[in-house]
Amino acid sequence: MVAATGRPDGAVDGNGPVSCLADGWRTARAATGPAAVADCAEPVRPGQASDGRAAAVRCRLGRGGAVCEGGVEVTVWICRTCGVEQADTTAPPERCPICSDDRQYVGPGGQRWTCTDELVAEGHRGLFEPLEPGLTAVRVEPRVGIGQRGLLLRTSEGSLLWEPPGHLDRDMVARVRAGGGLTAVAASHPHLVGAAVSWAREFGVPFFFAEHDRRWLRRPDPLVRWWSGRAEPVPGLHLVQCGGHFPGSAVLHWAAGADGRGALLVGDTVMVDADLATVSFMRSYPNLIPLPERLVRQIAGRLGELRFDRIYGGFHGSVVDRGGAAAVRYSADRYIGWLRDEITDPDEVR
Repeated sequence: MVAATGRPDGAVDGNGPVSCLADGWRTARAATGPAAVADCAEPVRPGQASDGRAAAVRCRLGRGGAVCEGGVEVTVWICRTCGVEQADTTAPPERCPICSDDRQYVGPGGQRWTCTDELVAEGHRGLFEPLEPGLTAVRVEPRVGIGQRGLLLRTSEGSLLWEPPGHLDRDMVARVRAGGGLTAVAASHPHLVGAAVSWAREFGVPFFFAEHDRRWLRRPDPLVRWWSGRAEPVPGLHLVQCGGHFPGSAVLHWAAGADGRGALLVGDTVMVDADLATVSFMRSYPNLIPLPERLVRQIAGRLGELRFDRIYGGFHGSVVDRGGAAAVRYSADRYIGWLRDEITDPDEVR
């Protein structure tokens, strides 16, 4: 792991990174001021607090991905494969439940973990790319985990960050804050949660996560807002539960997007195909596990209730610019046709 930078004793000020050493702990000294930011300096044993004041502190430590619980430094571990934050602990979990599921995978090198200060040291940084008025892509290069792009949506009613990548740093936070901050954070499903809880904590805003996928949330927090069916995290922006990839898989409907024609932010509840003209549906994209006809019809039916023309997928460059509603209908019919053996390849000999 990478050692912290900053003061000679290894501690840092409230704006710098901290170490994510799995075998070291540092006490929390309560800080003054409204932010109540503490720094950790002196070694203590696991579970030991330096004093009563420190024991009561739950603090953020700069941007390093560590927090203090009862005077003991714990780390926000990030899975290297999926990029999803885990619960704050002194040592990394034995496995990532998300990657152990058949929709994901554990890489050939086995379970691997990282944290924010290590990603900073490796040169990961945020990139912001305007997509249309009010909508900006938020990417991290080199990619972290699955490598989704976040989508920052600003309206006159507020701002929502949709499924951010698994890393945030001071520059990314400063840029979002300079643009007016955030009103809410949301994600389509467990794979694309990334650093959503860290973003929610940074701005003190709710993180909307589907009730049906509750058991998959890896980093519980009081800022999590459970929802099902439909929700409106910001006036004019609607979460719609479609199911399929996960029971709680959702899209974000932005009726004013695409110059008023309507836009959908879909993650991979539906996957924008490489042709940028059609979409697909899967239980597992990396492991190529299809969805049954019943769930494809369910997704297409729920999207059919919405007015939209443009589809923004979960990854860099994945946009169906026009004809999105027709693309969903055509793609669902095509998918079901192949499942039911109703489509024949013209070169197939029977």
